[in-house]
Amino acid sequence: MQNSAFPGVLCASARGNNRRVIKLDGDLIIAIICYTAIVGIIIKALSIICLFHFSMFPCAGREAQFQTVSENERQPIQPLLINNPQMNAETIQAALSRALEGAKIPSQMAVAIRESTAGASAMTGPFLSQLDTILKDHDPYLRILVDKNTPLPADYEPEDLVELRHISYRAGVLDPMLLRSRAAAALEEMAVAARSAGHNLGISSAYRSYEYQADTFEFWTARMGLQQAERVSARPGQSQHQLGLAVDFLAISNNIAETPVGRWVSANAGRFGFSLSYPRNYEEITGYAWESWHYRYVGEELIAFIDTWFSGIQHYALSFIHEWENTFSETVN
Repeated sequence: MQNSAFPGVLCASARGNNRRVIKLDGDLIIAIICYTAIVGIIIKALSIICLFHFSMFPCAGREAQFQTVSENERQPIQPLLINNPQMNAETIQAALSRALEGAKIPSQMAVAIRESTAGASAMTGPFLSQLDTILKDHDPYLRILVDKNTPLPADYEPEDLVELRHISYRAGVLDPMLLRSRAAAALEEMAVAARSAGHNLGISSAYRSYEYQADTFEFWTARMGLQQAERVSARPGQSQHQLGLAVDFLAISNNIAETPVGRWVSANAGRFGFSLSYPRNYEEITGYAWESWHYRYVGEELIAFIDTWFSGIQHYALSFIHEWENTFSETVN
């Protein structure tokens, strides 16, 4: 009993102390009761204040969550050009200017794009028609920009990953290897075509989870130092491999670019929807050194758009689309 939190009260009862002691213990009890009541009133008041705050300012508590869903899940926007009454020549040019500037498209490319969208026929011109087709695709992850400034969330994992069956190509490093079903089907077609041309494709890497990429980046940082690692390896969330659409062909070496099979891949990957992500001499644009082996599946429509308007530079096209979607929503609303 002597270790009680309130020894005075209990000792008074157990030891039979005089009336004066009992009176003092009664005062203590009254004080505790009053203190408890006051604390309860304060807590209730704070609860009312919090309830009032969130009822008056509901967006303040929800905005970040909605931004995360909108930005990371990248739901496809509605078809927006040819039959959209909100679009006119003035709106098009305003959105186009902001997107070209935001994506830092080189002036020569920008001039060609502007010329295609000038005049009364802009709505049905080749540039906007191709863009309209791409944006109508119900798979926004084919066109989503993933780089050092626009990462994927840590919990993003494609729902349609399939195991690569290695029917017409060799695979290694990761086992089992996974790709999204659409990319895996295109890869199989490409491998069959390569074999018909006398080449055997090898796959070094495909889908990587956020956690796997974290380990990869940590490995290269420990081996090369942070500055060099950031040139050749993506931080977690910043890797196209997390999309389940990127493939590393053959060996992880730029020496493959000068081999017969490497030249075949370079010349033919686009036919099957695969685009080189990190070309030579574009490190300032892409953020990464040349990787002749790293291709991302974007689909044949987007490949044509990249080749026609952006000189085959994937990063320019995806950056433009990223800026266009953001700019368009701001312009028409």
